[in-house]
Amino acid sequence: MKVAGLAILGLFGILVVGLLLGGVPVVDGLRLLFQGAFGDRFAISQSLVRATPLLLAGLGVAVAWKAGVFNIGGEGQLVIGALAGATIAKALHGFGIAPLATISILLASVVGGAGWAAVAAWLSIKRGVNLVISTILLNFIGLQLLVYGVDGPLRRAGQSAPMTEQVPDAWMLWRPSRQTDVHFGVVIALLLCIAVGYFLFRTRKGYLMRATGANPQFVRANRYPPEPIQFQAMLISGALCGLAGGVQYLGINGQLTASFSQQYGFLAIPVALVGGLHPAGVAASSFFFGALFAGTSNLSRFGGGGSYFVYVVQGLAVLGLLGYQFLRERNEVTNQ
Repeated sequence: MKVAGLAILGLFGILVVGLLLGGVPVVDGLRLLFQGAFGDRFAISQSLVRATPLLLAGLGVAVAWKAGVFNIGGEGQLVIGALAGATIAKALHGFGIAPLATISILLASVVGGAGWAAVAAWLSIKRGVNLVISTILLNFIGLQLLVYGVDGPLRRAGQSAPMTEQVPDAWMLWRPSRQTDVHFGVVIALLLCIAVGYFLFRTRKGYLMRATGANPQFVRANRYPPEPIQFQAMLISGALCGLAGGVQYLGINGQLTASFSQQYGFLAIPVALVGGLHPAGVAASSFFFGALFAGTSNLSRFGGGGSYFVYVVQGLAVLGLLGYQFLRERNEVTNQ
């Protein structure tokens, strides 16, 4: 409880500092942020749908980093997942059955994200390519493939603007109300958060992944080669990031454009770090930053920088977390 209280106070302090750096009156800025994120059911729905891809991709980052593989490629895996889903949607267009089509698109996004992560994992294990560098570069390749896809083979027939076909309404993720953007992807993300937590902390394979990240020599000494374990962690990580793209595609957009990505894959890294790489922490962190996304639109009255406020706060949060960890480790060394 003490740690949670300190975390809440720390995030509140970061909000205040972010507002001051942006030249926004603190009281008015906090009021507008709260109204934009929680002021009514429409604001709450925006907070939830913004948090959903962050939660899925953040879980993917957490799984990989827990296993000692620093997956920086969540953005590329998210985009490739969405592209894979759009490819299946185009193939099924006109004769796909609604529930099966929806499931097929989501499964394609999972496979696409996992496959894109597998490329980086294979390069690392078999060719010794630095995983951080390869995943960063694959991000840019994935973004360029998105541009090619929406302006090429996936382009909507008869449409001059680069975009894919609109997914039929029956294929979109179920919404409890047409007046808000809340969709079934929110439930999927929460269920997977529970599943990932159970996997990491209640199963043998999850323990091996965490042990590999903490001490690969220990795992190897117990006759478990760390490379296959880390490869599996990358596959799970990419699958979750790819699913984030598929859920965003079927939950909100319904079609892909060159600007489909909103940097959720990149933002998932600080979300996972602020959440302590723990599924429960990632859930809380993703909702916090999802609410920031929803609330920042109200800050536009103070200037055009309101839309960038969430990035400033995320940067400050990560710096604050790193500073806290440094001080804690230094105190532990001093007390020994």
